Amino acid sequence: MGSFNSTPKFNNEDNQDDDVEIPAGLTTSDLVHHCRMMRGDQRPQLLTRYFLNPTDRCFASQDIANGMRLLNLDAVSKICSAPVSSPRHIRVLQWNVLSQSLGQKNDGFVNCPDEALTWECRKYQIVQEIVQNDPDVVCLQEVDHFKFLQMTLGTQNYEGVFFPKPDSPCLYVQSNNGPDGCAIFYKRNKFDLVSCSTRILQVWRVQSNQVAIAAILRVRQSGKELCVGTTHLKARHSALLSKLRNEQGKDLLRFMSEASGDRPVILSGDFNAEPVEPVYSTILNYVPLGLSSAYADAVEEDRSLPTEAHTDCHRSEESLTRPEVSARREPPYTTWKIREDGEVCHTIDYVFYSKDKMKVNNCLMFPQDNEIGKDRVPSFQYPSDHFSLVCDFELHEGEDH
Repeated sequence: MGSFNSTPKFNNEDNQDDDVEIPAGLTTSDLVHHCRMMRGDQRPQLLTRYFLNPTDRCFASQDIANGMRLLNLDAVSKICSAPVSSPRHIRVLQWNVLSQSLGQKNDGFVNCPDEALTWECRKYQIVQEIVQNDPDVVCLQEVDHFKFLQMTLGTQNYEGVFFPKPDSPCLYVQSNNGPDGCAIFYKRNKFDLVSCSTRILQVWRVQSNQVAIAAILRVRQSGKELCVGTTHLKARHSALLSKLRNEQGKDLLRFMSEASGDRPVILSGDFNAEPVEPVYSTILNYVPLGLSSAYADAVEEDRSLPTEAHTDCHRSEESLTRPEVSARREPPYTTWKIREDGEVCHTIDYVFYSKDKMKVNNCLMFPQDNEIGKDRVPSFQYPSDHFSLVCDFELHEGEDH
């Protein structure tokens, strides 16, 4: 269950960003401005996205424009719903950032300009997408430039942990920057890291090439603890691989249950599975954790929003006719790309949470098909083939651990 074992392996280290310098003392708006400057003024701006509840949790002192309260980032983004400092509120950003080695040399994004796939073009877009949303916790997959993210996000008070895949496909690309894997970053002025566990996920008691991280975070102001996990399950589609993902999901749930104890859980990742796949139901029906889907629940709460957003991308009829509300209410897509073998548009990224121990207040919505553009992503407007998921959670009162 490894990668490309019949091809040469290049065991390179993460050193391609050793010459990068980030100015000291940057505020969030300063860093966003720095990212724009490093990319060049001639580049298109990142895709604009909005929160489901646009005025929720915005500071009263922020500017008003177009009827929406804006995050004060030099008008870079019309993202609303700035995080509040309350110890019960936690904003989580989940994102498959697209491995640089694979995205540029292996994934075959035929409609994406070569220049848009370069690390020089992408790296500051990735940072901007993260910091302009000001998350408390960041969960990432396909990370093969961890040192760069650690350095740039470190200017905004983030600390990170990284766990690589044992047989990363990046290592079979000659100019790789080391293996890809999963990473979790957290704001060290809000959390203390109590412990961190990692696991190579198993399938029928045999280690696979997929990994998971579980971090126990203690809110410094209140002492409350929660468990944040992230993973990246096996890719590609077939009946066998669907079974493999379901077995990985079962092992993941056991791992998260052991790591979390009775703490609230947030589990996010690229599960490479649409809501019709068994692993989706396996996660939602795992009694010890009591997980629910944040996006599905947020949309269900907002009765004014239609079940399916207007887009040319739709899931299969099977997913729309399933009895589970969660499956019907998931976004119509979290990834939309064009490869050599055709267009791919589906929902495979999720943020799950302990519904009996916290609630979801808000989610960042996805751009429309006409906003994304006919060539889809990655592009000059967006650095990954997956869109970030951002969720605002609130811990229930009395959840002391």
